[in-house]
Amino acid sequence: MHSSTDTQNTSLDFSSLNLPVELLENLSSLGYEQMTPIQAQSLPPMLAGKDVIAQGKTGSGKTAAFGLAMLEKLQVKRFRIQSMVLCPTRELADQVAKEIRKLARTIHNIKVLTLCGGTPFGPQIGSLEHGAHIIVGTPGRIEEHVIKGTLKLEHLNLLVLDEADRMLEMGFEAALDNIIERTPVDRQTLLFSATFPKQIKVISESIMTDPIVAKVSASEDKTSINQHFFHVADDNERFEATRLLLMANPVESTVIFCNTKKETQAVCQGLHNDGFSVLALHGDLEQRDRDQTLLRFANKSVAVLVATDVAARGLDIDSLDVVINYHIAHDSEVHIHRIGRTGRAGSTGKALSIFSDKESYKVGLLEDELEQTIKAELLPTSEVLAKPRLQAKMSTIQIDGGKKQKVRPGDILGALTAKGTGDINGADVGKINVLDIKAYVAVNKKVLKLALKKLSTGKMKGRTFKVRHLTV
Repeated sequence: MHSSTDTQNTSLDFSSLNLPVELLENLSSLGYEQMTPIQAQSLPPMLAGKDVIAQGKTGSGKTAAFGLAMLEKLQVKRFRIQSMVLCPTRELADQVAKEIRKLARTIHNIKVLTLCGGTPFGPQIGSLEHGAHIIVGTPGRIEEHVIKGTLKLEHLNLLVLDEADRMLEMGFEAALDNIIERTPVDRQTLLFSATFPKQIKVISESIMTDPIVAKVSASEDKTSINQHFFHVADDNERFEATRLLLMANPVESTVIFCNTKKETQAVCQGLHNDGFSVLALHGDLEQRDRDQTLLRFANKSVAVLVATDVAARGLDIDSLDVVINYHIAHDSEVHIHRIGRTGRAGSTGKALSIFSDKESYKVGLLEDELEQTIKAELLPTSEVLAKPRLQAKMSTIQIDGGKKQKVRPGDILGALTAKGTGDINGADVGKINVLDIKAYVAVNKKVLKLALKKLSTGKMKGRTFKVRHLTV
């Protein structure tokens, strides 16, 4: 393995790369002028056709990095599956496919297809028969297609393993082996992982050829994150400290990371009982409930999300204001990954970590990783608890109709802002998510009743749909 410093480009401008003009023009129109550290280290070797192992987390620009390498290599006129991205969760796969489509919007007729579990198998077979250039999906579902012969990979020349550590953690190793052995040996392989457990080294040695390693150091990675540490005596004090920190930092979006599912549920319940706008996200939830929870947090209709590390992968939040570590993570790299979810895209984030004497060894490991001395600060005083609990400003409405009923985001926005029974301003409408048979729209709480009335009585696609308010 080689370090990427061998191939590091001196300029941080995308224009310094050997990319097609239409890709560069599109990057410029998207406001992508300068490469992030991970892009600057990994893109030159990727464009040179090398295998690359990169330490990349959500928000580091990794998707754009492998997306550009993929589009530069792609031959649009060859209507064959040439590239494939494997992701641990459906949420992440959807996010990756969306980013690739955005990067490819100036190149005509590129077909990106997502293949994930939790959605019917039959329609995916139909989509595959129509053909595609790029496949993005989860290992379980892709393995099924490969074994059944509905997905043929003989023309594949680029394979990306995104969040490889989580795919291994979630038990996908056998599925990955099964898929990879059905791909051409002379393909290019790119592996992205937030952490580097031993398994990653083992898997990279078996599937990659002389890979370049691109790693952004912790000190480079934490520049826009203000970290604060707070000492507690026991778990009762820990929960109290969490309430104090939430009240002293009243922001739109906070994630509280817990180390276990049981703790996640208990902390969520305790905060809910205290009047906070909060939901839990962990592996024991049904896929539908997970999807709805992520969607409601992302569209700002829930202010606090209590989550385990695995469940929070693929969390697509534009501006996460505060991260609270209920316990210090078991692994220093996981801590770096958690706090990296705040302070992205150049904004300043805040990470608040709670620890007891039992965790002092973890604090020591973190000091080594962060190359700084950690000093416990004083918790906010109990006066902050007298203030009203922070509530989300948006509410989510579920519509019992989606893509299958030909409902589009424009139809929902049109129905909400239509003149007639009271007016709703477009600024009061938040994110709209249209799925196969359901759609979700976030609206400002002050227009919730009016929005429910407009959507339940107004027509979309010539018919009315059932709607309901999703309450916390």
